[in-house]
Amino acid sequence: MKPIMLLAILALTAIVITASFGLQIDSTAPLQIPESMLSHALYVCPAESTVWTQIANSMHSIIRYLTIAFFFCVMLVAFFWGWELYQSLVADTFKREQFSKPWKFTKVLFWAGVIVLLLLFTPNHYKTVHIEGASGDWVLCEDNTPGVQAVRSDLVHH
Repeated sequence: MKPIMLLAILALTAIVITASFGLQIDSTAPLQIPESMLSHALYVCPAESTVWTQIANSMHSIIRYLTIAFFFCVMLVAFFWGWELYQSLVADTFKREQFSKPWKFTKVLFWAGVIVLLLLFTPNHYKTVHIEGASGDWVLCEDNTPGVQAVRSDLVHH
């Protein structure tokens, strides 16, 4: 296995473990709210507008065209694979080099799809909420996140 692939696997494993067990590098004191309000409160933070959020917002206007292009390419890949399989069946031989171009196209299509999905659906996409009576962009967050605010849960909508 290539060293860069091993490093990627180790990094991904560390990220999953860290996120699963709620580990943090820098701990902060949690926001204190009265006991009577604990069951009626959600924690929100102002959403930071990052480069990724701006890219995702600009790509949402062309999402339909990206979907059409992606599925067009998926159908082409299916035809390429089918044609090569048919040629192998007719010749009654299996030549590995025949499948190199469909395999390369499949890999490129897969990774292009992954990259587009990552650009379209940033982490804030899944955490964004709207608060009645409050302007701005808000995301759900933990009680110990810097800048956290407690809001009544009935005012928060997805």
